[in-house]
Amino acid sequence: LITPASQVFDEPAVSAVIPAWDGQLGVLPDRAPIVAKLGLGELRVTFANAGKTQTYLVDDGFAQMVNNKLTILAAKAIPTESITETEAQAELRAAEAKLGERPADMKRAAADVARARMKVRMAKGGR
Repeated sequence: LITPASQVFDEPAVSAVIPAWDGQLGVLPDRAPIVAKLGLGELRVTFANAGKTQTYLVDDGFAQMVNNKLTILAAKAIPTESITETEAQAELRAAEAKLGERPADMKRAAADVARARMKVRMAKGGR
């Protein structure tokens, strides 16, 4: 998993669930080659060492599976455990307020609201 800011991880995994732009995509070893555009959502990766699962909020980018290697290039990747419900709710309120002001860049404002809503959902444990 790579973002413009850093390489988030490079570890063997036994499975991944990727938020593609058109729905979730499951990836297991020996999967046929694929390239998918990422959407906004939860990336779940189960690592080979002890079956530990890690989740991230990812937004925008691409995933590629080729030769049994999954590479995910994301514009953003936030570990779920670093998202707090209080901060996510505050971000949502701020994003909704901007949307109510009818900003010049309505598409970006709507994306900010969607991202904040996803953070709230993930902070609540997906409920």
